[in-house]
Amino acid sequence: MHELIRDITFSILFAWVLGLAAHFFRQPLILAYLVGGFVIGPFGMGWVKSQESISTISELGLIFMLFMIGLEIDLKKIIRAGRVILFAAGGQLIGACLLGLAFFIAIGLSLGAGKFDALYLTVACALSSTVIIVKVLYEKRELDTLPGRITLGVLVLQDIFAILFLAVQPSLGNLQISIVLMSIGRVAALVATAMILSRFVLPRIFHQIARSPELVMLGALAWCFLIGEIAERLHLSREMGSLVAGVSLSTFPYALDVTAKVTTLRDFFITLFFVALGMTIPIPNSSTIGLALVIAAFTVVSRMVTTFLPLYLMKQGLRASLLPALNLSQISEFSLVVIQTGIVAGHITQETSNAASFAFVILAVLSTFVIMRSDPITRWAIGAMKRTGFRDLDQTQTADDHEGGHGAARRIVILGFFRAASALVSEIERQNKSLLDQISVVDFNPNVFRTLTARGIHVIYGDISNIDTLLHAGVGNAEIIILSVPDSLLKGANNEKLVRHVRSMNPDAKIISTADLLADVRDIYAAGADYVTVTRITDAEELYKVIDAADQGLLEEKRAEMDGLLAERREVLP
Repeated sequence: MHELIRDITFSILFAWVLGLAAHFFRQPLILAYLVGGFVIGPFGMGWVKSQESISTISELGLIFMLFMIGLEIDLKKIIRAGRVILFAAGGQLIGACLLGLAFFIAIGLSLGAGKFDALYLTVACALSSTVIIVKVLYEKRELDTLPGRITLGVLVLQDIFAILFLAVQPSLGNLQISIVLMSIGRVAALVATAMILSRFVLPRIFHQIARSPELVMLGALAWCFLIGEIAERLHLSREMGSLVAGVSLSTFPYALDVTAKVTTLRDFFITLFFVALGMTIPIPNSSTIGLALVIAAFTVVSRMVTTFLPLYLMKQGLRASLLPALNLSQISEFSLVVIQTGIVAGHITQETSNAASFAFVILAVLSTFVIMRSDPITRWAIGAMKRTGFRDLDQTQTADDHEGGHGAARRIVILGFFRAASALVSEIERQNKSLLDQISVVDFNPNVFRTLTARGIHVIYGDISNIDTLLHAGVGNAEIIILSVPDSLLKGANNEKLVRHVRSMNPDAKIISTADLLADVRDIYAAGADYVTVTRITDAEELYKVIDAADQGLLEEKRAEMDGLLAERREVLP
């Protein structure tokens, strides 16, 4: 017991020190934890040698990590995902599995006779890192963009695929139909038990303790370990049970509260898991490094093939097809979980596990940089792909739209189409529909392109930060030019630069821009804008009216007024 406490102390101390270094150098924290584990482990300084300690720390961390992954799987969102996300995820998973099996068997990895190195690497390479992707996209404010939503949808379905694999994994050594069906039956029994209890029993209990944070957290942990123990009795695994426990709570009325209270504890044990994983990584030899580089290269190439192609064939455009492929080009932390279960079951060799871990580290670092710089990378790639024969959505427009902007010119040009522009178009439809014939919208969202075109609104598919796109859009001939996208969502430019470009192309137009910060207003006016909107000001005015209505007892009337306005609108973007 004293040895375990000492080992946990070393683990947390080195995770924190190297985590600080990773933070300052903008590296993934998971990488710092793995390196910290290696440094203090038996293959590094040797301060932690006890295999029992390593195993205990790893299992605890794994249970909590899978529980939290389960909490973040929203089954309702999957059902509402839509055709594009479902087909993209299906194409990625099926394609990655077929390519992976063919590739890893071809390079000589085993499949059968009790060894399943090729299969485990196939599954590992089919999964992408939720932790890395969500963190970087959140920092870039791209989670709510079309490529961001596609990426998240694929990640959720990847997690479900991993759940199904973990259900079958214990039977791989004697894979018969009856055994597989029995495994699936056990999983079904576990899921049914968890869902029934979470639907009919837990809400009443949590309702009684909702005001006691300690009991809410303790109840969540008790639920996690209870379902884990039931899974163990069903000859599955505690890890599998913790995942099901999380999923069963994901639609729970108190799920947000539970997640908030367990997050700190989750981070602690996830840190322990990755540190313990780092302890198992030996000093690599040339063959391990070689296999890791092969795994990393295959993962990147397979993402381009299995993610880009389905989206491109569904006519999502080159940009919205490339960005999810770039976002997903790494190996998941869940992949390391899958590999660890393979080691425990004796299904794969330690060398394969080590190579997968090194491949994870390589891609974690590279993909972070790639996602942060995905916009310039995508622009370069689109140009290269067009030269090799790939067609983008802008090449499907009429010849009239390609007459240097003259044929396509409209009196009003909206550069970029996000929620403010969506609301504007809906308001014009409501108040003066004839004005729509005088509007031209420029944006590279394929959904916007198709929806507005179907409504008879002129749309030019293109990047508003590109001068050629602005010329093509007829900016030089427009009377009113509206920039409605905030700086936080613009790629390759900001409103001040765009106003300056547009003003140089059209000295006489009335330019209306938007500003995120009050300090930006003066700079945008100096760049040549005629009017600058600040959304927070109009929001504040509306909120003041709501407060005034509440004070006068007229809040219901105010809400009825708003409900009437919402009922009349046909927004392009939700």
